Amino acid sequence: MRFDLISLNIFLAVAEEKSLTRASKRAHLAVSAISKRIAELEHRVGAPLFTRFARGVELTPAGQSMLTYTRQVFETLQLMEQELGDYSSGIKGQIRLHATTSALAQFLPESIETFTSLYPGIKFDIEERVGAAIVRAVSDGRADLGVFASRTPAPDLETIPYRSDELALAVAVDHALAEREVVRFSEVTRYEFIASHAESALYALTMQEAAKLNLSLKVRIRVSSFDCMCQLVAGRLGVAILPRHVINIYAQSIPIVGLRLDEPWAKRDLQIGMRDFATLPATAKAFVEHLRLPEM
Repeated sequence: MRFDLISLNIFLAVAEEKSLTRASKRAHLAVSAISKRIAELEHRVGAPLFTRFARGVELTPAGQSMLTYTRQVFETLQLMEQELGDYSSGIKGQIRLHATTSALAQFLPESIETFTSLYPGIKFDIEERVGAAIVRAVSDGRADLGVFASRTPAPDLETIPYRSDELALAVAVDHALAEREVVRFSEVTRYEFIASHAESALYALTMQEAAKLNLSLKVRIRVSSFDCMCQLVAGRLGVAILPRHVINIYAQSIPIVGLRLDEPWAKRDLQIGMRDFATLPATAKAFVEHLRLPEM
């Protein structure tokens, strides 16, 4: 079947106006021209698209299906027009980036800031996701790049190291452990925990390590935001395991402190994942090369 945009636009007008007369006014065409275009479409489809009544028309099941796809066609064309318009105004491309909360809270803002200062014409579409979802999005082509923990399985992706972070224990300033500098994980499992959401890599890691000790965490509250976790710790509702850099940032404004976790798993590596560096768009390649740079 071959469809032209003019006929699809006329079909859309008739479907939305539910009247050939109103559609003719909207399309600035004679009713006879509208009727001819609809008849030609119905001939191509091989089924009626509308049921005619004295005061208007209603979509048939075939017409309902065609309406769905016609709207998708025009939405896609609109997106194409917007993106090509960006190129004409100096924008050179867009990078679709999915990353974990840890990466977005600690390292990526600075990386993106320095990159966009070098390439001000590049746009970013950034989504915060858990590790497994990031790997799926990159594998499926819904994201150009992903940043996630090296512990996350990504057998189908090409990966390179990005940054390392350190997990620490966040407690309120008047907590019983607040005067300590270093704690073992086994020491803190008797306290109530503020945990990240169940699908996060951080939650999975802490639960796995507790299971290795034959212990269970007393999870009082689960929340997806590092900000909320720190606020709840400050409110004496529990302790939390968070990246040390995040704790240090919030400790400047709310009454919490960070204690070093004396555990080998407290050191974590983040990595950049992509399907194939060689086939990445030039903009994404430039960003990967920028992320390879050592921290300033």
